[in-house]
Amino acid sequence: MLWRVRTNLPDRPGKLAPLAQECGKAGANIGAVQVFTGRTPGTATIELVVRTPDDWSEPDVIQMVRRAGGDSVVTHEVNRHALDDQPTRYVKAAQQILDHPETFPDVVAHLFDADVEPTHGTEDVLEMQVGNAVIQIRRETPFTPAERVRGSALAELVSDVLSRQSPKAPDTGGGAQPTSVAGDNEVSVLVSGRVIGRASFEPGAAGDEPWPVDMWVDPSWQRRGIGTRLLSDIARMARRQGAEEIVLTAPSDSQSVLPMVLSAGLRGRIRMAGETVTVRIAVNELRT
Repeated sequence: MLWRVRTNLPDRPGKLAPLAQECGKAGANIGAVQVFTGRTPGTATIELVVRTPDDWSEPDVIQMVRRAGGDSVVTHEVNRHALDDQPTRYVKAAQQILDHPETFPDVVAHLFDADVEPTHGTEDVLEMQVGNAVIQIRRETPFTPAERVRGSALAELVSDVLSRQSPKAPDTGGGAQPTSVAGDNEVSVLVSGRVIGRASFEPGAAGDEPWPVDMWVDPSWQRRGIGTRLLSDIARMARRQGAEEIVLTAPSDSQSVLPMVLSAGLRGRIRMAGETVTVRIAVNELRT
């Protein structure tokens, strides 16, 4: 069985020797190791990928590391891809971001093993700024300072790629221009009388909860600025009616969420949660 293990050790010469000895005595083979500067002065955070006998459980791994003097031990079972070369993983992630920058939330969540919905509420949070949007991922194992720097660097790459992309001009079919029609809590975009997009909101269940937004854009008009237009309009409409924050959800493989939020000039907090992306947008400072 393969396990990814994180632990803190005193930052001094020979700090890995007791850990290697305990692994050897227990019949556990070290397949990969990384050393990070610890968040506590005088400590180093060690990450190992170890192969143990098949009948081992999580407590067995933790006890082995503690016998070597490890503190704050966190471990979970992983597959063979945990042994992939780490620099190569980052290069491949950067290549994917260059080709498809809108997939950044999913790419970075996978890169940091943080693509699973948390269940206990005590997980660590990594926030990365992309334009006005904050990408937020979570996991049980604490993020190291080095990983936070790497996440920020990848986010800067996304911001740079998106800033260089020119928006596509819409095909308006015979010169007809999209027009917006607003109701009490709904905005529609029409071309020649046909609805090509719609957004609506509902008040939050409680006074301090965000107002949920539902949005739809005709597939033939996606990635042409219609979603950005709808999001901007519905955010201001919700603000006029008293909303402080709105929230919308989309499948995690959606390729339009990140560019849409950035193009609208709104400050959003984007979080991956299993198969869903959740975007919370503060609207209390918008001009209406």
